Amino acid sequence: MAAERVKKLMQGNEACAEGALYAGCEFYAGYPITPSTEIGEILSYKLPLIGGKFIQMEDEIGGMAATIGGSLAGKKSLTATSGPGLSLKQECIGFAAMAEVPCVIINVMRGGPSTGYPTGPSQSDIMATKWGTHGDTPVIAVTPSYVPEIFTETVRAFNLAEKYRTPVFVLFDEIIGHMREVVTIPHPGELEVIDRAKTDVENKEDYLPYDNRFEIPPLAPFGEGYRYHVTGLNHDEDGFPTNDSKKIDAGNRKILAKIENNKEDIWSCEEVDTEDAEVLVFAFGSSARSASFAVREARKQGIKAGLLRPLTIWPFPDEPLRKAASKAKVVIVPELNLGQTVLEVERTLPGVKVEGLHRVDGEPITPAEILEVIDKYK
Repeated sequence: MAAERVKKLMQGNEACAEGALYAGCEFYAGYPITPSTEIGEILSYKLPLIGGKFIQMEDEIGGMAATIGGSLAGKKSLTATSGPGLSLKQECIGFAAMAEVPCVIINVMRGGPSTGYPTGPSQSDIMATKWGTHGDTPVIAVTPSYVPEIFTETVRAFNLAEKYRTPVFVLFDEIIGHMREVVTIPHPGELEVIDRAKTDVENKEDYLPYDNRFEIPPLAPFGEGYRYHVTGLNHDEDGFPTNDSKKIDAGNRKILAKIENNKEDIWSCEEVDTEDAEVLVFAFGSSARSASFAVREARKQGIKAGLLRPLTIWPFPDEPLRKAASKAKVVIVPELNLGQTVLEVERTLPGVKVEGLHRVDGEPITPAEILEVIDKYK
């Protein structure tokens, strides 16, 4: 008889740390910052117990750089931060994208800009995640709304990072990071855990870290006899810089194509009453929790309301949104910023009325506020 799964009352940040361990994380590098600090604190204790490594770096830049190094050494690697730290990490995130280094970046969002409101919630890092580093970079970002979902989405983030050889963000706001809910811990093997592809090159001197025969080339770990170069410069198959314009063009397009060509595998959304929705709410994070309640209340009033809740915000779920909004006369976008995701919704749905609902005072958007907007279109 199989053992019962353990249920624990967990803080969101604790669920994140436990999800990382479940996914096989063996290396954490970071710098303490509210409201994500508990993730590092928990892993500083738990990683050494399983033979993993924790290191507190001198700053956020060093934390991201060390995370890249841990991954290149063959370990699933993680860092955690919040808005100001994300700004500092951006140069190294761009390096990881160009060098195709799998790693996971947790961003527990707080108010900004600058140091802003460290202990209050925000959803203001959506565009920073997509466009924070210069150049055209591949971006995957997942957006859990519930504490148990932080666990599973952290596992999924590691899977996506390893599968597509790219940095992956986990975005949730301070409310979910610090609230507590019951989490049922899955047994080992119950959730899929993906490890990076291994090279089958017999002669280690023939190994090419950016082998053009593969959409996502196998990444051999440093320290196992494979000698290759890693750089943030445009590079050839061997990793060394190139000035060949055709190779530069092909390389830049390739790192984007591996995400664009696999969006259906990367996307994940929850749909609530979208089949006949004339008023559609598009929301994530703590705002989606309020939206879920508001949509249920609207249905009780006879309003054909529905909710599309993206668990993947990048690549933006444009096709699921178009499908969910096929009968909508308005799409409402509640978010804890002054208008970021709403712009993507407008881009995706030309000709459909889109209304944003925004708060930046350090307080959550309430169900009543969302319901008030829904009522305008009943």
